[in-house]
Amino acid sequence: MSQQYPSVLLEKAVGEFAKLPGIGRKTAMRLVLHLLRQDLQTVEAFGNAVITLKREVKYCKVCHNISDTDVCQICSNSSRDASTVCVVENIRDVMAVENTQQYKGLYHVLGGVISPMDGVGPSDLQIESLVERVKSGTVKEVILALSSTVEGDTTNFYIFRKLAPYDVKLTMIARGISIGDELEYTDEVTLGRSIVNRTVFTGTM
Repeated sequence: MSQQYPSVLLEKAVGEFAKLPGIGRKTAMRLVLHLLRQDLQTVEAFGNAVITLKREVKYCKVCHNISDTDVCQICSNSSRDASTVCVVENIRDVMAVENTQQYKGLYHVLGGVISPMDGVGPSDLQIESLVERVKSGTVKEVILALSSTVEGDTTNFYIFRKLAPYDVKLTMIARGISIGDELEYTDEVTLGRSIVNRTVFTGTM
């Protein structure tokens, strides 16, 4: 049974919000009604921020991260280690790695992973530009930091083959058990990788 709306404008607004990922029509209705309760200046600021984002946001010509300029703040930061490049799937992954404050190199955002089921092939991703960066000779290590899925592993292998002709160290992030997880509830693949990727116990925490 379709919901009846007292206003065509309300229905249209709810329909647009419901197009966002993870937003159903009930949530969309709550968001629209929330905006209706705000003053006009607040709603205009919200709308203008989205429009300005779409019109003016850039993608870094080096790593393809979202940026306000042609080259992002990370790539233009001379204190970063330009010889190390961390390959990630999307912008959210850059933010996740940056939040650890453990990595000081540069990034390369692929824009997805190889997924034939979804019609995504190597040519749809920023793989060739990664090859060009390695070919330049400034990159000494490429860190593969893709999700541990079939698609992620397929993409890792494809990149491995593409970079094989070049003198570059290829590594991938360790996969194992998260801190606080109990062994008996860990899936077999993760547990197996934890065993394979075991490290020397130094007696310190």
